[in-house]
Amino acid sequence: MAKISSEALGNESIGKLLIKQAAPASIGILVMSLNILVDTIFVGNWIGSTAIAAINVVLPISFFIAALGMSIGIGGSSIISRALGANNDKKALKTFGNQITLTLLLCLSLVVLGLVFINELIPAFGGKGDIFEPAKIYYRVVLYGVPILALNMMGNNVIRAEGKPTFAMVSMIIPSVGNILGDYLLINVMDLGMYGAAWATTGSYFVCFLYVLWFFMFSGKSELKIDFSHFRLHLPIIKEIGSLGFVTLARQAVVSIIYLLMNNILFDLAGEDGVAVYAIIGRMLMFALFPVLGITQGFLPIAGYNYGAEKYQRVRKTINKAIMYACLMGVVIFGLIMGFSREIAMVFTQNEGIIERTPSAMRWVFAATPIVALQLIGAAYFQAIGKAVPALLLTLSRQGFFFIPLVLILPKFYGELGVWISFPIADLLSTIVTGYFLNREIKKNLSLTEK
Repeated sequence: MAKISSEALGNESIGKLLIKQAAPASIGILVMSLNILVDTIFVGNWIGSTAIAAINVVLPISFFIAALGMSIGIGGSSIISRALGANNDKKALKTFGNQITLTLLLCLSLVVLGLVFINELIPAFGGKGDIFEPAKIYYRVVLYGVPILALNMMGNNVIRAEGKPTFAMVSMIIPSVGNILGDYLLINVMDLGMYGAAWATTGSYFVCFLYVLWFFMFSGKSELKIDFSHFRLHLPIIKEIGSLGFVTLARQAVVSIIYLLMNNILFDLAGEDGVAVYAIIGRMLMFALFPVLGITQGFLPIAGYNYGAEKYQRVRKTINKAIMYACLMGVVIFGLIMGFSREIAMVFTQNEGIIERTPSAMRWVFAATPIVALQLIGAAYFQAIGKAVPALLLTLSRQGFFFIPLVLILPKFYGELGVWISFPIADLLSTIVTGYFLNREIKKNLSLTEK
């Protein structure tokens, strides 16, 4: 087999390489986020604000299952990047095959459980009152496509680990465009309501899967040419995928818990309108942070490859430039949100109550955006180099260790305001902690003699 073409990760200028890796990832995340954003706008204007709240209830459940694919993809891709850096093609191929097997086994099992306990899960995640029925409709249909979404997420990360960021970008754009077109056809033209919104989403997953399948099997662009022997589970590889992938899975589990808490707390404080406000802000968090998340995604394979090749000075340069670029993007995002929060709310709904409540809440949630890049990249660094425990702890620090206790305590004293101020406080505390451990790691392990 020809050597997998990833040498550029270890040779090109860090600045150019980071832009080359991050730009497609950013564009892919942008389009994917626009999909979620436009989907919410269509649903809010063509179905109603209750439908926005219903989708917000379903997302953490379906995305937690799909996040298994992302977790396996990111965990395995860390192994693949370091294996390529160390010229261990055999391990890279075996890892990819094991990723596919694990994704299918775990996701199909959870989908079955999710359908069995549908009536218990939806109310638990805030699908109460008028929200329950539309949430149930959306949940059932979307769950059918979740295993395919998981395979897409896993495949996307492997494509990026191969050093093919443009193809990874396309795999993120396809379902986004497909969903927007499906929304227009099924909701606006055919008037299928929540069924239309759900089938547009599920159909877009299948279209994306066809592209990912084409890339690996028929395009001739991928050099990860696996056979049936690679699908057989190999315990050491499973353990390594699991330890690293658990970081991403734990993060998504915490996100799902946060949705559960937020939907219930806000429903009690402000009813359906409170849940809808959070749904709008949640979509903006996914959308507005796309350049920061893109830089983080582009950073992972560069750091992993060079660490595997023992090029520690390149790793340090990658960390510094990634943080600098991401912080600059954070400042721009901060300014836009502070200046146009009311206009953003008006795009999603005509409900005056929601429009009045959203701007101040959104400003609080985005208040620490200029510094949050350090936390994201610092946590990602430990995952990239295969250090699962610090990666897990730092990843969970922001939303798990700080935000959840804050959002449980502060609303008791400050009501709805306590919910929103929990966001910037958690961001600040987790950034301080991550900065400390990242600086210690750099001084201790990245000043070693290179090959």
